[in-house]
Amino acid sequence: MTLDALLMPFQFPFMQNAFWIVLLVAPPTALLSCFLVLKGWALMGDAVSHATLPGIVLAWILGLPLIIGAFVAGMACALATGYLSHNSRIKQDTVMGVVFSGMFGLGIVMYTSIHTNEHLDHVLFGNMLGVGSRDLWTSGLIAVIVSGLLLLKWKDLLLHAFDPAQAQAVGLNTKLLHYGLLASLSLTIVATLSSVGLILAVALLVTPGAIAFLVVRSFGPMLVVSVIICTISMLAGTYASFFLDSAPAPTIVLILTGLFILAFIYRLGVTRRSSRRLTAR
Repeated sequence: MTLDALLMPFQFPFMQNAFWIVLLVAPPTALLSCFLVLKGWALMGDAVSHATLPGIVLAWILGLPLIIGAFVAGMACALATGYLSHNSRIKQDTVMGVVFSGMFGLGIVMYTSIHTNEHLDHVLFGNMLGVGSRDLWTSGLIAVIVSGLLLLKWKDLLLHAFDPAQAQAVGLNTKLLHYGLLASLSLTIVATLSSVGLILAVALLVTPGAIAFLVVRSFGPMLVVSVIICTISMLAGTYASFFLDSAPAPTIVLILTGLFILAFIYRLGVTRRSSRRLTAR
């Protein structure tokens, strides 16, 4: 394959926008995935992403920006999940399953009830090759806000993830940290709407952090590795989709899944070698 053929994806404006949205979305999703993995909130990312659908449809009906409906619905799902789990005997993962499936079902009913020539399929599955300047500005602004907050408060969020009681004892506002993380989650999902959509957003919110968790053993390097892995995977998936004639978002998810399998094999090998050394001693 010639050099001109290899550089061909960068010559088209729609591919250039796809690469730009990747560079904007990768850092906040990767950073957030580390905290979701540590807190055991993987299902929360799935719940909030699916629960934004009725808010998006309602915003479209009312003529409001879709991101407003997505953010409000995502926060409503997160708050409802927290209230129900704290005021009932049902565990949080069960509550999340009930809430997100109910809101997603409501969104599907609303979505199929609308008779319009405009399709909202890109909300579900993303439309990375149709990203415009408005999507880039929206995702860029959200990326800066979310990434800045997470990097500024990562030590406080880390303590809150491991020991909320200790975090409260040292004077941290645990409620602010809790709901700040939920707000960051909702905003990040809004940023991914135009690129990967609701259904595949959970892969970006979980897999990079899970891979980094398997590869490194301290949280600082985990944040760095997660961002690097997510950025490279998204760039590679977008680039490869041009030649494979596939959708970029699923291609990215497949690459992340493959890297997770490799990281798992690597960690399994390290664990076995450590066990052998201890046995030899």
